[in-house]
Amino acid sequence: MTASMADHEACADVLHRSGSSFTLPIRLLPAAKRRGTTALYAFCRRADDIVDDAADPGGARGLLDAFGADLRGALAGGASADPVIRAVVDTVRRFAVPVNYLHDILDGVRMDLDHGTYDTFPDLEHYCRRVASAVGLAAIHIWGFRSPAEALPAAHACGLAFQLTNILRDVPEDLSRDRVYLPRDDFRSAGCSLDDLRGGRIGPEFERLAVLGVARAADCYRRAAALDRLLSTDGRIVFRAMYGVYGELFAAVRAAGARIFTERVRPGRGPLIAATLATVVLGPRPPRDAGRRRSAVAGGRVP
Repeated sequence: MTASMADHEACADVLHRSGSSFTLPIRLLPAAKRRGTTALYAFCRRADDIVDDAADPGGARGLLDAFGADLRGALAGGASADPVIRAVVDTVRRFAVPVNYLHDILDGVRMDLDHGTYDTFPDLEHYCRRVASAVGLAAIHIWGFRSPAEALPAAHACGLAFQLTNILRDVPEDLSRDRVYLPRDDFRSAGCSLDDLRGGRIGPEFERLAVLGVARAADCYRRAAALDRLLSTDGRIVFRAMYGVYGELFAAVRAAGARIFTERVRPGRGPLIAATLATVVLGPRPPRDAGRRRSAVAGGRVP
């Protein structure tokens, strides 16, 4: 099965209509890598939409199973009527992307049908490894990298940093879908509960809860920054742009504190563009206060 330019154009349309923050960074790639990364994005978007837009969990499982079966058949050499499947299979073959990452992504979005909450951070990290780190690990195969022993853990940390930022930014939206990704252990450590969040009882304890999440994400950003020196020149530019976008989103979340539990926080377009351009030129700058926040959390203090 060979993908056509029309298949890749269909994926580009998915990216364009999504309004994703990744749209501009992906445009910085040369044509072949841009098409491959866009196909990967479209595949992830399609899987997410199956789960988010289905009328009921049973229907979502059926659609997701069919999507996965279509992928497996196409990877085995069969035909597919889906241009996104054709384009992502073409990408896997062209760039030698390990297919287990695509299966991990599908397994991850399927977890949203079965898990509305997580007890511990290792439980949450397992979810993030599938829905986010697997995407980054697939992407660096498209972009090009060296030293797998260093690059693969850094790519995992990057996916984790971005997903934890999404989780902190999207608390009210996720709550409306009866999903709370922050671990129950964090609620207990902060002195509050899931019931408090669901009931809108946002007291001072939620400032401590925000600090726990921010400190953990900041550490992931620090570890992810190592990826910059391990990527090809093409990959380094797009990684820097994505790191800049998410770094600015994270800065807005960090500054908001407990407001993240009642409103969706997002920086203005101007600061977002400025931060992205600065990071492309200067390289990734991990959160400066990551160490101080980790110490504060360990000591039970809110900075």
